Amino acid sequence: QVQLVESGGGLVQAGDSLTLSCAASQRTLYAMGWLRQPPGKEREFVAAITWSGDSTYYADSVKGRFTISRDNAKNTVYLQMNSLKPEDTAVYYCAAGPSLVAVSTTPGYWGQGTQVTVSS
Repeated sequence: QVQLVESGGGLVQAGDSLTLSCAASQRTLYAMGWLRQPPGKEREFVAAITWSGDSTYYADSVKGRFTISRDNAKNTVYLQMNSLKPEDTAVYYCAAGPSLVAVSTTPGYWGQGTQVTVSS
């Protein structure tokens, strides 16, 4: 069973950048990605990447600002977040699943989450 551990969250100001990391406990052929849950709202999809890294998928709300990448040698996926906005404030969860669609809807594996707070 794959375990996912996120890191890199914190408090930043609007317009700042932040990079989240997610380390998997073992090598995985799964697609991986990120979802987030803003305060008082439901969890929502953010970004996903295939095992090979040749395909990515983003929510419209982050397209052009966030970049997902992975380093399979380190079993790690990253989320580079630029031009952060207060509405990006959320708990960010790493997820893994058999496909991009699975990661965006019903991931098989979740991390514990890391808080990102963007002040205005």
